Amino acid sequence: MKSLELLVEKIILSSRWILVVFYMGLVAALGIYALSFIAKFWKIAKEVFTLGEAEMILAMLGLIDAALVASLILMVMISGYENFVSRFDEAEADVSFLGKLDAGSLKIKVASSIVAISSIHLLQIFLNASQYSNVHLMWYTILHLTFVVSAVMLGWLERIMAATKADKAEASKEDGHEVKL
Repeated sequence: MKSLELLVEKIILSSRWILVVFYMGLVAALGIYALSFIAKFWKIAKEVFTLGEAEMILAMLGLIDAALVASLILMVMISGYENFVSRFDEAEADVSFLGKLDAGSLKIKVASSIVAISSIHLLQIFLNASQYSNVHLMWYTILHLTFVVSAVMLGWLERIMAATKADKAEASKEDGHEVKL
């Protein structure tokens, strides 16, 4: 029975490598998105002297939005691989720029990115407010505020969890026990 249990555990643990297919798919998607970005940039560059100020601002916001989405994809790829598949070999690759990408900080970074992307979309919508009904504007604003509140709540919960971990570590240290968190 123990050997069956070990086999099941080995299969489950090895299944994490299936995630590599998803991350490679995201790499390909990021490449395709980069081509889309280049096309948007080229279109703006060709029309730079004919676009009005509001149109140029909207075009720049579109490029910023694309950069944020690409960054979000990259963040998910790197942190997902690092957290669930395999650690990056720091000796072979300079991964110091990654900083701390644990599950908690990843949630905060993803939520922050979503709020930033939503902010840009909302700004684009309000710069063209005459094209939208008041009901649509209201719902876009409510959706954005939902993202903001969710991000704040995630940050608050992460802060509480970090404080709880620190309190437990301190209590264990006082008891003479060393606890790894």
